[in-house]
Amino acid sequence: MDLLNALVALLNFVVVPATAYGAQLALGALGVTLIYGILRFSNFAHGDTMAFGAMVTVLFTWLFQSWGIGFGPLPTALLALPIGILGCIGLLLLTDRMVYRFYRAQKAKPVILVIVSMGVMFIMNGIVRFIIGPGDQRFADGERFIISVRDFREMTGLREGLALKTTQGITVITAVIVVALLFWFLNRTRTGKSMRAYSDNEDLALLSGINPERVVMVTWIIVAALATIAGVLYGLDKTFKPFTYFMLLLPIFASAIVGGLGNPLGAIAGGFVIAFSEVTITYAWKKVLVYLMPEPLEPDGLVQLLSTDYKFAVSFSILLIVLIFKPTGLFRGKSV
Repeated sequence: MDLLNALVALLNFVVVPATAYGAQLALGALGVTLIYGILRFSNFAHGDTMAFGAMVTVLFTWLFQSWGIGFGPLPTALLALPIGILGCIGLLLLTDRMVYRFYRAQKAKPVILVIVSMGVMFIMNGIVRFIIGPGDQRFADGERFIISVRDFREMTGLREGLALKTTQGITVITAVIVVALLFWFLNRTRTGKSMRAYSDNEDLALLSGINPERVVMVTWIIVAALATIAGVLYGLDKTFKPFTYFMLLLPIFASAIVGGLGNPLGAIAGGFVIAFSEVTITYAWKKVLVYLMPEPLEPDGLVQLLSTDYKFAVSFSILLIVLIFKPTGLFRGKSV
């Protein structure tokens, strides 16, 4: 029985939260890796792109809620999500036309585009804060839990309970659907194949008649959709706060680089590696160990390697280790 209680505690505090967080990071890292693989620069504005898409979704969620429009047990934000995606697509296409297109025409070095993206990042961050404010904004509604701790205890008779939040279930299911659609698009459609060809060899792709501006436009549209979905799922699971998305840039880039920057499969794997590392290292293991160890050996302290305040330090440490020992990442992306 103690072994089952330990397993439930592990699922409740480590496996379930890390899986949901990993799915959110994977979607964010997919956007970063697509831009790096196809447009050939590291987009530091991606975190604030997520914030912008999520902000549009939040504003329309509040509007729908004020009209009495809901989505039953599911969050109303899912109804507003397509509008958020459209808003984010508009912003990215406008940004590309006004900013990035000029530097592409000049054949600017990637480092120039990185610096430009940092400028875009600060502008986007300012726009989001100006429109919605710098504080926490709650917009989740509907049923909070698929299964609550109390219900789980009553069903199993165990001392430990397992809570599965609706937002966690939605996050994992949505991530699976989005990733499946993305891989189908890249591997099965003519546009997707042209994007992959452009990524592999730009000159050869141009000689074979591929329109580079079309490839760039479709890339930004996909990135906007991925960023908005990731931003909304993160906001529903935690909370929406503009500065949080700015901070998320580090674990997202760490996920993309650990998996292999430029490799979509690597971005997904990297997201889960970073998420499980952060949660495992910052979790206080006392509760699990109390169930597993004999009473004389039970720990007195929290048995926590690092405080949750240092969770981004975990991402940074893993990022440094990968860059030193395997710069191409787990799935051999393009060398950083």
